[in-house]
Amino acid sequence: MRQLVASGDDWAQRAAGEDGSRLDLADADFAPVTPMPEKVICVGLNYGSHAAEANLSLPEHPVLFAKYGRSLIGANDDLAIPAASRQVDWEVELGVVIGRPARNVSEADAEAYVAGYTIVNDVSMRDWQLRTSQFLSGKTFEASTPVGPFLVTPDEVDHARSLHMELSVDGEVRQASSTAELHFSVPQIISYISTIITLMPGDLIATGTPAGVGHCADPPSYLTPGRTVSCTIEGLGAQTNRCVAAAHDALQAV
Repeated sequence: MRQLVASGDDWAQRAAGEDGSRLDLADADFAPVTPMPEKVICVGLNYGSHAAEANLSLPEHPVLFAKYGRSLIGANDDLAIPAASRQVDWEVELGVVIGRPARNVSEADAEAYVAGYTIVNDVSMRDWQLRTSQFLSGKTFEASTPVGPFLVTPDEVDHARSLHMELSVDGEVRQASSTAELHFSVPQIISYISTIITLMPGDLIATGTPAGVGHCADPPSYLTPGRTVSCTIEGLGAQTNRCVAAAHDALQAV
């Protein structure tokens, strides 16, 4: 997908016209929508409801942190729960995939740089995230961030301006909101990041999560091996991941 969106502005038209081999959807094994992107940039505290449940103020500027490509998994892959964390949390988010190089882009022009939208579950190891003031260590554990299943082009979902989003754990709805509630909009986010660094085709932006995370529940609730977490965003499909013990932990135990 990364190579496809980088191959020219008409990539979507060419892809739609391809008469290649097809897989039945039920038999498809989805990789992350954009495997090993150059950059994965996430936005924190971007819903007023989540800021409120965390007893934090909405930020004046986007709060940015990063993930690395090895943290990404497919929409239906097993979610690795590391033995090192006892506070593995969920966060359903709108994902934005960049379609062409973007540097110093204005908010008015930013949507033209979007290849499409997808679902991201920004799984967070809270005990690691909150060890210091920097979020990175709790946000990029290996094989912990489901992305997908689909890349949906902007024309199909009106640039994801108002899509219902929901997350459930073991069938119980924990998060329900709308992309209309974003504090910083997609154009604002793209413009802000592109002022700092060039966004490249295939880069992934996770735009933040609404209220309902497990860490802020009373009592707190976390993902553990055997649980199942599912995310849906209207028009973008659904992802379901079974939580399992991280494989390298099992090998070390042997």
